[in-house]
Amino acid sequence: MGDRLVVRASPTGLGDTVVVGAIVRRSADPSEVARGEYRVLMHLDQLQSLIGYGDRVDRFAVATAGAAATDRALARINDAAFGFQAYRSRDIAVETSQTFLVVSRFHRAIGVITIVASAVFLLCIMLLKVDERRRDVAALRLMGISSATVLKAIVLEATLVATAGSVLGVGIGVAASALVNAHYRGVYRTPLAFTIVTPDVVAFAVALSLGLGVAAGFFAARRLTRVHPLVLFGR
Repeated sequence: MGDRLVVRASPTGLGDTVVVGAIVRRSADPSEVARGEYRVLMHLDQLQSLIGYGDRVDRFAVATAGAAATDRALARINDAAFGFQAYRSRDIAVETSQTFLVVSRFHRAIGVITIVASAVFLLCIMLLKVDERRRDVAALRLMGISSATVLKAIVLEATLVATAGSVLGVGIGVAASALVNAHYRGVYRTPLAFTIVTPDVVAFAVALSLGLGVAAGFFAARRLTRVHPLVLFGR
């Protein structure tokens, strides 16, 4: 299912008899993923002779050389007769991709909500973790170490943790993408890539992770270092 039969006219001259010339895999076209029918590719005159359909066609594609030739072809086809309507290929692509645009916007909205919720959760976790070390911070302050140095140390630690998390997250994303592609390519028998981990996505994710990690560590450390050391000890 999903393969294409390429047929040609029989060289024996037996009328409408055709033979299979090749069997090819379906192309990586998102619009064909959910379709389960077979497709047969043949010359138009052979198809008309085989099914007795007559000199009629629902749609056809014309290759043009340049934008000017496309404009001339559009004008001539549209003016040929009533009922003819020519479109540019990019207009057809935009029209047939509306479903994918809606899905893309839905995923973007989910991503924004997830990022905001993750940022709040990360800040809460950092506040709790840093607050657990209040006695350590108080001891450092009483030893004469400035609050700025303590702040830098906590931010540096948060940066290292965020870096390790970013590397682990990229690895999980690449592995998950490979598993999804392997599974659904087998299900739909298509070379289409269902998930792609692109460099810009990785750069955005890493930058966001580092930014949120450093910011959370900074605010948590600043909240702790502004308290008097004896108060941190509970005295």
